[in-house]
Amino acid sequence: MSAFLCSTCGETHEGLPTDRGWKLPDAVWAIPDGERSNMAKFNSDLCQFGNRFFIRCLLKLPFNEQPGYYGWGVWVEVAEPDFYRYVELYDKDGSAEPPVLGAIANAMPGYPPTLGLPVTVQFQSSTSRPMIAVSASDHPIAEEQSRGIDNQRYHEILVATGSVGGP
Repeated sequence: MSAFLCSTCGETHEGLPTDRGWKLPDAVWAIPDGERSNMAKFNSDLCQFGNRFFIRCLLKLPFNEQPGYYGWGVWVEVAEPDFYRYVELYDKDGSAEPPVLGAIANAMPGYPPTLGLPVTVQFQSSTSRPMIAVSASDHPIAEEQSRGIDNQRYHEILVATGSVGGP
């Protein structure tokens, strides 16, 4: 069994990574480090960059050959009213709210372009990040989200993210 060093908590975990996340939307991450906090307001869940609004969400790909899922912790750009509605519900259960529209704000390795990919966002309880469903049924990640991924595809994702070496 292998182990990996978690880039989020700094601890070593047994097994292989089952998630990958981004600290910021790509557009905000591209701002030079010394200027970023002057140009955008952000924490680990919310980001505002000018008149653009982002929420960190979870896109789950169920495993077909083992329990659980691979989770992509991506940022999603949403409309301003939806952003502020999420802020209102941040400490509450928002799972009964109607889904909102958004667009993925990170380039995800191992896929055709994902920046701007349309999604629906479903708020969750106060202890869970919003869940997203890919709207573009012709995109490979939508099929994987619907049908799941086998161990070979899981390995391909780990290679694409730099979590493990190639074949």
